[in-house]
Amino acid sequence: MKTPHRTLQVDLADRSYPIYIGPGLIDDSGLYRPHIAGSRVMIVTNETVAPLYLARVQAALQGLRLGEVILPDGEQYKDLATWNRIFDALLAQRFGRDCTLIALGGGVIGDMSGFAAACYQRGVPFIQVPTTLLAQVDSSVGGKTGINHPAGKNMIGAFHQPRAVIADTRTLDTLPDRELAAGLAEVVKYGLIRDPAFFDWLEANAGALLARDPAALAEAIERSCRNKAEVVAADELEAGQRALLNLGHTFGHAIEAARGYGDWLHGEAVGAGMVMAADLSRRLGWIDSDTLARIRRVIAGFGLPVDPPPDIPAERWLELMAVDKKVQDGTLRLVLLRGIGDALVTAEFGTDDLVATLAPTTAPAPAP
Repeated sequence: MKTPHRTLQVDLADRSYPIYIGPGLIDDSGLYRPHIAGSRVMIVTNETVAPLYLARVQAALQGLRLGEVILPDGEQYKDLATWNRIFDALLAQRFGRDCTLIALGGGVIGDMSGFAAACYQRGVPFIQVPTTLLAQVDSSVGGKTGINHPAGKNMIGAFHQPRAVIADTRTLDTLPDRELAAGLAEVVKYGLIRDPAFFDWLEANAGALLARDPAALAEAIERSCRNKAEVVAADELEAGQRALLNLGHTFGHAIEAARGYGDWLHGEAVGAGMVMAADLSRRLGWIDSDTLARIRRVIAGFGLPVDPPPDIPAERWLELMAVDKKVQDGTLRLVLLRGIGDALVTAEFGTDDLVATLAPTTAPAPAP
């Protein structure tokens, strides 16, 4: 029987694809089958997700010729050596160009699987089955794939759109509280960059979201995906407005690189990074202190850090931020705010104001 769900469409001409959102979708074979090329499927997952959901995906794909590769879990494994294990499995099991990859897991698995699909035999299809909130609202949609380099996050990768995104909201039941909060950072981002009504809704519904109210989570996921889909449809390759989706990410990626990938979760670093972007915006006179305080309060209300680590000197910040995909002709550009729901990409800020925003604080690290 068909599982009830919400469906959104990412409109990219012949590369358009659906996003399915709802409970129990991971078991619905009818959602996978139209998007699978050939009869061979390689499921890529990790050691945490595999015991929970791998057998269910395999059951939904019964009758196809299946393979699996189970990677270690964690941002610190989003590297060249771990990524190569996907190719080892594909080649050892003699998968051809007519295979399909399925990314079963969070953002790390989705990014690595998608990048492998982009590269294997010059490109094969893949399906995203995100199992974390962060992946469901952000990284599974839009076709950004890649791996990290010690010098910078996601510096090696490709644009490769999935054939479908299957977001089973019940997978969030097994998500640790810290991972749920990290995902909510990306949800807040959509309100800040382009959807002030959504920001108001998030402010009013923080308690329901943290309590994992199914209706509230489904609403947050759908509105986030709708925002992401609209931006991607207008600017697939990040030539313009798609860069706005990186609010807080230049600061956040620097935190992750400085502390070692995995110490701060990506969403935690983005949460602090968005407050830093708002702080710099206030210093430039683009938002007032009350708006900064409101942004800080909402992000803190979701259990996210609002201050960066206190042990990164300004020189190190600037060094790390110089390795950023928004740098053009050696000039750092940042996503800043003119108001809630009004973001821009700009290089119009002074070094003194930036360094003041980067000044160390006494903020504690996130709890493990």
